[in-house]
Amino acid sequence: MKDYNERPYRPCVGICLVNDEGMIFAGKRIDNRAEAWQMPQGGIDEGEDAVTACFREMAEEIGTDKAELIAQHPEWLDYDIPESLANKLWNGAYKGQTQKWMLLRYKGVDADINIATEIPEFEAWQWMAPEDLVSLAVPFKQNVYRALMESFKEHLG
Repeated sequence: MKDYNERPYRPCVGICLVNDEGMIFAGKRIDNRAEAWQMPQGGIDEGEDAVTACFREMAEEIGTDKAELIAQHPEWLDYDIPESLANKLWNGAYKGQTQKWMLLRYKGVDADINIATEIPEFEAWQWMAPEDLVSLAVPFKQNVYRALMESFKEHLG
């Protein structure tokens, strides 16, 4: 296993899914004992572009892809995962993730959302105000979430 500081970031897409009230989809992670809420996200497969990955990950994690793309964050945003956790994830190959974030407007109804997917990531979900989502995210993601809320604020409640 490479030294933590020499590891690259895992390319990933992040999904900021907003409903008509400007509230954001948040899922409570199934694998975290703490109160850890997050937006859907996932790896970009080899040969896949970020937009394609976005819609695939959304369907895989919340059971629907009923949304339209509104905007993309102009930059890739990185975060480091604590070393003890990074050593357990992805065979210790990465120190964190670099993410291309997409802002999408939800076009379905709440009943379309089904987090009981083939490989569930969330044990609960809700529509959340942007400021609540930032404060309920794990600490190592909060700076990324703050940057997103600032960048996407004209589209949020």
